[in-house]
Amino acid sequence: MDKALQILRDRIDEIDDTILGLLNRRASIVTEVGQIKKREQAQVHAPRREQEILERLEKQNPGPFPNEAVRAVFREIMSASLALEGPLKVAYLGPPGTFTHVACLKQFGTSASAVAVNSVKDVFNEVERGRADYGVVPIENSTEGVVAHTLDLFVDSPLKITGEILQEVSHHLLSRTGVLENVKRIYSHPQPVAQCRAWLERHVPDVPIIEVYSTARAAELCRDEPEAAAIASDLAARLYGLTFVEKKIEDNPSNSTRFLIIARTAPERTGRDKTSVMFSIKDRVGALYEMLKPFAEQKLNLSKIESRPSKRKAWEYLFYVDIEGHLDDHPVKAALEALRPQCQVLKVLGSYPTAE
Repeated sequence: MDKALQILRDRIDEIDDTILGLLNRRASIVTEVGQIKKREQAQVHAPRREQEILERLEKQNPGPFPNEAVRAVFREIMSASLALEGPLKVAYLGPPGTFTHVACLKQFGTSASAVAVNSVKDVFNEVERGRADYGVVPIENSTEGVVAHTLDLFVDSPLKITGEILQEVSHHLLSRTGVLENVKRIYSHPQPVAQCRAWLERHVPDVPIIEVYSTARAAELCRDEPEAAAIASDLAARLYGLTFVEKKIEDNPSNSTRFLIIARTAPERTGRDKTSVMFSIKDRVGALYEMLKPFAEQKLNLSKIESRPSKRKAWEYLFYVDIEGHLDDHPVKAALEALRPQCQVLKVLGSYPTAE
């Protein structure tokens, strides 16, 4: 072996040993923090503190180690540290390998106990009943729009939105052999199929598409069917032992999905927050204009507005609005106070840190 190369490797080993020692020093302090939180009955998970750590490290990072990698490494460090303070359970739309699972790992790391459930409603149930500390649910896709079922579940749920995750979504065609000519049928969820429609029509126009309830289920089926392929995530490929037939087959290269984090308690104000509300109004001329007027008067930006049938009365609608700012900010509070008398229903779904 080249002597110069060996010297460099020895230096890397020394640095790794130092990192290991520092990680264990950090873990010892985290354990003490956990004991204090337990005595004071404080919440174990502190999203605001985690965000402060990540932002501070990114700002002072001189490189060449990229900030994206800094965030990923320290997310895992914090995930492992959190597990030392106490077990953290997170419910997500399963089975393992879905894009919701990918988002869950991105936010909470691999040391959290990720619990796969069969539906978005089951995610809400797990958190409402205290069997999970948090839940991760899809809310909208940049190509296909809002996930209406998720919005509808907030109507009767006591849960709060405590965070959001923006996840770039790349769809891959996977199979056991990785050979396109062997593919006789393709499994996937309806949304990824719609997001890959142009590629599918161009490359496999005669191959039947079979819709299943999740991309992970599609990958699971392909594991036992040599002539089948799945449109799924790279995580699903690893979990189910599949090979890439073609990578990134989505029609829109900037395809992304927004996920919400739900919990029983609200997070602390961070100074860079978003507030989500839902309200219903009486059907009259100019009603929606009057509803939006308080936000304009307070110079508040609405990053999203969506309407859904209330399902309680014909032609009655619920409006879902995302407001830039926290519920404790004066402009947000003033706008909602002006709005409330005009509403049949007004419900604050949560104030939470805005995802980058």
